[in-house]
Amino acid sequence: MTARSLDKAGTRSTASSARTARAVHPTGPAAAEQASADADTRIYQAIFDGVLNHRLTPGTKLPEPELCQLFGVGRAVVRRVLEKLAHDGIVALRPNKGAVIAEPTPEETGQIFEARRALERMLVEMAVARATASDLRDLRRQLADEHDAMHRFDQPSWARLASGFHLRIAALARNPVLQRYLTELVSRCSLIVGLYEPPGHAPCEHDEHAAIVDCIERRDAAGAIARMDAHLRELEQRIETCRMQGEKSLAQLLGL
Repeated sequence: MTARSLDKAGTRSTASSARTARAVHPTGPAAAEQASADADTRIYQAIFDGVLNHRLTPGTKLPEPELCQLFGVGRAVVRRVLEKLAHDGIVALRPNKGAVIAEPTPEETGQIFEARRALERMLVEMAVARATASDLRDLRRQLADEHDAMHRFDQPSWARLASGFHLRIAALARNPVLQRYLTELVSRCSLIVGLYEPPGHAPCEHDEHAAIVDCIERRDAAGAIARMDAHLRELEQRIETCRMQGEKSLAQLLGL
């Protein structure tokens, strides 16, 4: 093979490698848009999960520079995610002070629980009609995990599993739109529990969950609805809405 042939072959090989690289690692506007969407999802989910698992409590500051550094993104991305979280009621954006995890008021607490009761009544009724034998086995495993966390006094796992139980029921209804609405309400209830629930209490009672599963297994829709409604009312009644919103100083209470 001549030098010219070698050069042409090398050129073809380089071009082929470049095409392969572009196929594996796409570039251009579409790829940039996808990377941006992935970053948005990653940041949103991290904050959302932090709230759901009570790692991020009401009033926790979310400094933009720190979020940028943690996730390796620019301020425009962080601000876009914070605005979406604010729209969903999870974050409060304070002018000239930055973002914090939202602190629901007693009035908002009543409204959120009212909406959640109405939604979960529908979801549990649909779950009774649509749950399969496999679904019921998964629910029983969920209850076993709850029981285990409760007896290990593992409060973070207990809180996560308690919220997860309600979302699992919603999934059995097989209506993604209603499930998405409940996910938002559960996250907002987690904020309320973090703010008002007395320390050391579980966000949900294990026995109440077990009674709901028993009704679903018996295909007792009326019983499941009644149990779920009573369960959520009991949870709301345990919330101490008269508690101070965090341990604030007098200067903070006076707005100084």
